[in-house]
Amino acid sequence: MQQRRFIQCDVFTSHPTQGNALAVVVGAAGMSDEQMQRFAAWTNLAETTFLVEPEDPTADYKVRIFTTVREMLFAGHPTLGSCAAWLHCGGVPKEKGVVRQECGVGIVPIEIDGRTPAFVAPPTKIEPMEDAQANELLSALHIAPNVVVNQALLNNGPQWQVFELASAADVLAVDSSLVRWPTYKSIGLIGAQTPEHECDYEVRMLAPSSGMSEDPITGSLNSALAHWFLSMKKLNKPLMIAQGTSINRSGRVYITPDTSDNIKVLIGGDTHILIDGTVTI
Repeated sequence: MQQRRFIQCDVFTSHPTQGNALAVVVGAAGMSDEQMQRFAAWTNLAETTFLVEPEDPTADYKVRIFTTVREMLFAGHPTLGSCAAWLHCGGVPKEKGVVRQECGVGIVPIEIDGRTPAFVAPPTKIEPMEDAQANELLSALHIAPNVVVNQALLNNGPQWQVFELASAADVLAVDSSLVRWPTYKSIGLIGAQTPEHECDYEVRMLAPSSGMSEDPITGSLNSALAHWFLSMKKLNKPLMIAQGTSINRSGRVYITPDTSDNIKVLIGGDTHILIDGTVTI
């Protein structure tokens, strides 16, 4: 047991306490996998991260990402939140303007000179979703097939079953309590907002998270959706995504395609440091 620097932050919102909370143990060197998993279960947040020295010499730090029950290769709000915590605690990137985070999917660059810090979305495997699988999910969620615009299976570390619906209203109308886990894996929904709305799309991620039936704001899902939209030629300008609306959160995710690179896309958002102290573990 020893004292370690501890940060709790709120990610992907301009309004503190209305985003997605993240616990960060900044000096986690020497902790065992069991200790990390036990502490992550105790925080009872969607994810808890542990920062250690990188193995890759090009990286600024290495992050281990744990849910309450397992370790993850990659996740979006833990990426931005861990970066913010590392910088807050005095971290200085090796390359000006870019923090290079080592995690289970490799090196994830985080650009810190823009409007908000933004990570480069890691590659996403895109596969068709079989009609039988889609129909089962649509039936479980009481979604009418005629409001489905597109469907796919996405994998960028986490695996996603995603549907683009005709509108944000269709997305918000879905009752997440209809789905029973672990029968179903994570489900992503996206639908276009009305022209007068400040955001371009509404997103929801249906899966158990911090005692809720959906995740407040999900950077990794938005990252996968961005690559999916790129593949369909539907991402030709920056987008602002709303998420968390149905559970009284005010999540905002900024998706920015690189006009000089038809593969690179940035996923950005604000992070607020709410707790800064030490923890004995």
